[in-house]
Amino acid sequence: MEVTTTSWPALPALPDPATTPVVVGGLAAELAYALDGPFHFLLPDAFTANLAAMREVLTVAGVDGFIYYAKKANKAAVFVERAATGGAGIDVASTAELREALGHGVRGEHLMVTGPAKNPDLLRLAVTHGATIAVDALDELDRVISLALTGRVRPARVLLRVLPGAQPHSRFGMSESELATALERCLQARDAIRMEGFSFHLSGYALQPRADLAARLADQCLKARVMGLEAGRISIGGGLPISYTDADSWHTFLETQHPAHFHARKTFQPRDFYPYHSPVAGPEALAALLATCPEGSEAALAEVIRDAGIQLLLEPGRALLDQAGATVFRIQGVKDRDGYQILTVDGTSLSLSEQWFHSEYLPDPQLIPVDQDAATGVFPASVGAATCLESDMLTWRKIAFPHPPRVGDLLLYPNTAGYQMDSNESPFHDLPLPPKVVIDRIDQVRPRWRLDRHFT
Repeated sequence: MEVTTTSWPALPALPDPATTPVVVGGLAAELAYALDGPFHFLLPDAFTANLAAMREVLTVAGVDGFIYYAKKANKAAVFVERAATGGAGIDVASTAELREALGHGVRGEHLMVTGPAKNPDLLRLAVTHGATIAVDALDELDRVISLALTGRVRPARVLLRVLPGAQPHSRFGMSESELATALERCLQARDAIRMEGFSFHLSGYALQPRADLAARLADQCLKARVMGLEAGRISIGGGLPISYTDADSWHTFLETQHPAHFHARKTFQPRDFYPYHSPVAGPEALAALLATCPEGSEAALAEVIRDAGIQLLLEPGRALLDQAGATVFRIQGVKDRDGYQILTVDGTSLSLSEQWFHSEYLPDPQLIPVDQDAATGVFPASVGAATCLESDMLTWRKIAFPHPPRVGDLLLYPNTAGYQMDSNESPFHDLPLPPKVVIDRIDQVRPRWRLDRHFT
């Protein structure tokens, strides 16, 4: 069934030379056969390159900075190992994440412990290993002080998490009055606690609010030092966007998308889509942030940070994982509909987490046909999962594939390492979780691979 219409909006993924050997060399097909199901493959060299690029931005801007990889973005051990060997830290929010980070070589003082109302065991381990704790509430601060006084191993290292004025309804962080109380408690307990500064996290990707709040907290650090506290660090969290597709494709999609482009005329609110293109992305977004002048200042944020003697802390997840992996499914069923097809693959949309946030993972999947001489043309199809749930669709959008999809063909979803692979994975129907395959050497004629060492 060939459809010749050209009205299907496309969102081609940005080119990734590291993925090509996996596809062209036949490794993807071999892994699908050997693993007998869907799988993720990881490209850790991309992580290392992204980390180096961000560090270069800090160096060029003359900013003293330290980068923590936000582990929640991907559970794979290889990224923790790359962070450890690269001298970066890890942002953790659970006891298991902390133990995994330590077990894969990250030093305790290079851990940032975030999240609300932290588990007592997590706080105890954090204090014991000298991790920095982003304290979210006054009662949590009291628990940290008590642990430090009881253990008497070393002073607890804390940042005070701030409730952003731009997002006053956030459930995270302390209000101005609570911060004033927290500062007094840190002062009273300064033999047991090191108040190293402040932290915040803003939803969304706007640069100006981040620059404004970082500058305000730099001023707060100066005031805290006058009180006698250390206050020399500010964590601005993550929130650095990446681009999955080019600007023209993204804007054309937003302008032309229509329910007819989706299976069952499914509708999405454009505001719920991740911004799959950003004018500045990854390291460039960090450079743009440091060049932004905070409200009321004629100086760029980088200068404000330098003048205040502040160490800037970053907790990127997705931005460090850009082009660091992809996900592969095998087609196990093809069904004709009116003018398009529905493909069923051997996995679930729980392995592409965006679908479970009232949204859609939009970059076009790449069809890898078993028959390399397959016909060419335009063959629209949506992609469903191998479950009995009507809503379990990997791709509601009708993708204009260049070859007719067939049973046994593979679908490669690009650039899925950041949050897509496992934030919602579940062994629904007793289906096994897709394994993670590490591609260690892509510069060879034949890539070398191994299974990830994530502890299970």
